[in-house]
Amino acid sequence: MVELQRNKERDWMKQRVMVASLCVLIVFIMLFLRLVYLQLIKGEEYRRLSETNCVRLKSIKPSRGLIFDRYGELLVDNRPAFDLVIVLEDAGSVPDTISFLSSLIDEPYVDLMEQIQKAGVGAVYKPIILKKDISRDQLAIVEAHKFDLPGIYVEIEPTRHYIHPKTAAHLLGYLGEVNKKELESGHFPLLRAGDQIGRYGVEKSFESYLQGRRGGRQVEVDANGRVVQVLKTVDPEPGNDLHLTLDLPLQQLAQDLLKGRDGAVVALDPSNGDVLVMVSSPAFDQNDFIGGISNNKWRALMENPGRPMINKAIQGEYPPASTYKILTAIAGLEEKQIDSRTTTFCPGFYTFRGRRYHCWRKHGHGRLNVVEAISQSCDVFFYLAGEKIGVDALAQYARGCGLGRPTGIDLDHERQGLIPTSAWKRERFNEAWYPGETLSISIGQGFNLVTPLQMAVFTAAVANGGTLFRPRVVSTVKDVHGQVVADLEPEIIGGIPAGQITLDLVSKGMVDVVQGDRGTARSIRIKQIQMAGKTGTAQVFSRKTGEKFDSENQVRTLQDHAWFVCYAPAQNPVIALSVIIEHGEHGSSAAAPVAGTLVKKYLGLLEPEQTADAAPEG
Repeated sequence: MVELQRNKERDWMKQRVMVASLCVLIVFIMLFLRLVYLQLIKGEEYRRLSETNCVRLKSIKPSRGLIFDRYGELLVDNRPAFDLVIVLEDAGSVPDTISFLSSLIDEPYVDLMEQIQKAGVGAVYKPIILKKDISRDQLAIVEAHKFDLPGIYVEIEPTRHYIHPKTAAHLLGYLGEVNKKELESGHFPLLRAGDQIGRYGVEKSFESYLQGRRGGRQVEVDANGRVVQVLKTVDPEPGNDLHLTLDLPLQQLAQDLLKGRDGAVVALDPSNGDVLVMVSSPAFDQNDFIGGISNNKWRALMENPGRPMINKAIQGEYPPASTYKILTAIAGLEEKQIDSRTTTFCPGFYTFRGRRYHCWRKHGHGRLNVVEAISQSCDVFFYLAGEKIGVDALAQYARGCGLGRPTGIDLDHERQGLIPTSAWKRERFNEAWYPGETLSISIGQGFNLVTPLQMAVFTAAVANGGTLFRPRVVSTVKDVHGQVVADLEPEIIGGIPAGQITLDLVSKGMVDVVQGDRGTARSIRIKQIQMAGKTGTAQVFSRKTGEKFDSENQVRTLQDHAWFVCYAPAQNPVIALSVIIEHGEHGSSAAAPVAGTLVKKYLGLLEPEQTADAAPEG
């Protein structure tokens, strides 16, 4: 009986041991299967997540290429900027962290959170820029509280710096943040959200050269996203440098001469089309656009009646006024409608089909030939010449001289102006061309529209013997080591449709504009050299007899535009200029002195004597 009891207890113990062993075996099998699952099936994913948690890849923004003037003077460089960044994975409670940061640096909570929302839900491990280019005070506060701001850190990146604010603003341009549409277009494979690209001027036109190539840094971070050590670094490649044709001292003088006045100045080298000066007044400060321009500053620019965001040198379209008489003279001589012996008597008006067309000189110029007509800017002479030539022939010569079509300069949004024809008017207004309209366009009024750059290119061609050059703003592109990447050679885009005899006659008339005793720009005569030029006064508004205006500002904005084109020295030209002063009234008194001062500066003539008085001209 006792033995039977012992056998039962032994069997019961064996069963318990077997059950326990089975349980242990099941547990080990489960652990083994879990290990297999983690190591073989999910191993790669967890390894990646592990590395992501402790090792980060930080992009290093490249320095944008520098911009120099023709003498190697630095115009645009880069400065260090401090960008405030957050990595959401390391930030803990994002709302709490941002709320505390907002109170520290005095930035609106809503604005900071908006930057996070823009980044999207997928930007957990990616750095999100909360605020670009923070101040030194904000930087000091963030650094002092960095242990209380998990996931918040500061990146140091190169940012554009325009050394001479407003100088050549329209030529140099400015930067803006690349948008989503541009990134998706595939045209900017090296850029990412938050990067800056050229939005205007050469910054935009030469973006592909100025861009650098990003580098990177592999770093180990702690649980709060702070860098523990740098594991590997690939240095970024800086962008290429631009060497402009611009003459900085001459550019600055031109801007000073236009200070407080609306208008434009373009100066070219007649031998190759190099742009020495390009001023559009008023200008803007390119540095205001770095990191995004404020609403108040943008509104001020948009509401400024002087239109500072328009490059008037290439976008401003104006009646050429009497500067167009150069073209009318060329067309008349080449079409054999006038010659060197042709004379016209000017009594102060010309009667055509019962209507009297006045000359700017009320009592007339008397009898004069083409050279004298150019120098004294006689309207009557060119009324008669234009009547003989005809509107369509005038248009043909105008286009041949580069007017009414873009010059091809490497800047966006160049306007082409307008050279009217009889077909154009019929298409535009469904009306026939009236012969009296030819008289108006022959002296640069009526439908004619040109840009200051077109007139500079045309004037430079007269100066060099008839060659039209494409205006060149960049001469060479070099890498960071000074090696030439691209050499932009001068480019011929056409030639004035005129022979040497015609050009000599026209040039003689332009010389007499300045050097002649009755020349309309004799007030800017320079003792040491001869200058050739042409004045012009573009009518803005035809005022009726006895008509009154409400305000002094209204009177000013309805005054005529003042033109002057010139080249110097007359015998061996090295500079050609086009100047327009909006509402400056007379080319001789407003625009010509600006050109004269710039010529003196460029030729190194200090304090030259000026002779005679200014003579207003129509």
